[in-house]
Amino acid sequence: MTTRVPTTRRYLMCPPRFFAVEYAINPWMDPARPVSAERALTQWRELRDTYRRLGHTVEEIEPQPGLPDMVFAANSGTVVDGRVLGSRFRAPQRAAEAEHFRRWFVEHGYREVVMPSFVNEAEGDFAWTGRMLLAGTGFRTDPAAHAEAQEVLGVPVLSLRLTDPRYYHLDTALFVLSEATDSTPARIAYYPEAFSAGSRRVLARVFPDAVLATAADAECFGLNGVSDGRNVVLPSEATDLAERLVVRGYEPVLVDISELRKAGGGPKCCTLEIRK
Repeated sequence: MTTRVPTTRRYLMCPPRFFAVEYAINPWMDPARPVSAERALTQWRELRDTYRRLGHTVEEIEPQPGLPDMVFAANSGTVVDGRVLGSRFRAPQRAAEAEHFRRWFVEHGYREVVMPSFVNEAEGDFAWTGRMLLAGTGFRTDPAAHAEAQEVLGVPVLSLRLTDPRYYHLDTALFVLSEATDSTPARIAYYPEAFSAGSRRVLARVFPDAVLATAADAECFGLNGVSDGRNVVLPSEATDLAERLVVRGYEPVLVDISELRKAGGGPKCCTLEIRK
């Protein structure tokens, strides 16, 4: 079995103090379904504390009233080599989040912060592999945002088309298990049925040894995982995927995100990675 080595990460998260499901902008949201902000906050804190127990740094941004989805910090920025590309939301209900995150980066010393011209839902649709940026489109992020990301971040971008509305962001259908190094390629896990036929062929060609997830894995947001190269934080229901990862030498860490999932979010949705 391959010995996996974790890499210390730095994350930005937002407490779900004002969490609610007041509208429906994805198939998982139902305003008629009861939601507990208290339970969501408890689950979020356990996720945050899990990262810290694994040795990672977690910074927090102050939540704002009237922005119940601000907890899903991954949608608000993409950071590679200290360059920050902000977000531009498709849904008007979330539009104001982008400015709060922009201010956080500026106030914390980031000089290269660019706000996008096109709809760009950040790490919701962008996954950094260490060598290239995988970029999703089909429901949220505009395809033109892919070219913009390449120009702003100065990294190659590979476009992928999502076709299942349940998996409206790339981070609900794919995540990076291990970033590429000088001697090893990047490793990913993904749910093939979430992608167009052409994108499936591209993924199979570029990542021939990827971990392929089942429908059950995808439906519990198992592909909304967060990996440090060894430890892989997953929703507690993603047991099939966890077993596949153990075989590959990874260490699954299961967390309860059932309340947050009512808004269409999981571990990765709550986690914006800051890469210097």
